[in-house]
Amino acid sequence: MPVIEITRLTVAAEKSAELQDARAGMLAAFRERPGFVSAELARVSETEWLDLIVWQSSADFAESRRRGADSPAIERFFAAIDAVVASEEGELWRE
Repeated sequence: MPVIEITRLTVAAEKSAELQDARAGMLAAFRERPGFVSAELARVSETEWLDLIVWQSSADFAESRRRGADSPAIERFFAAIDAVVASEEGELWRE
């Protein structure tokens, strides 16, 4: 069953362009990971964002989490983040 990774981030307003610029590289690296399906980034406020990533399975998400920022492109995206407020995994029910 597909799962969704929901991560709430804080990013300083002056670093929001840096976050958005780094996103393409991070997604290119994630597309190489087994089980990656899709991703969306939503700005909730001037400094808060939701990063929504869909994986084919909980095992695929766990493997991606284990690998962490194993590429310069992912490291660049993470460097723009001030704090991870929360991170959750949920089963994705599509209608």
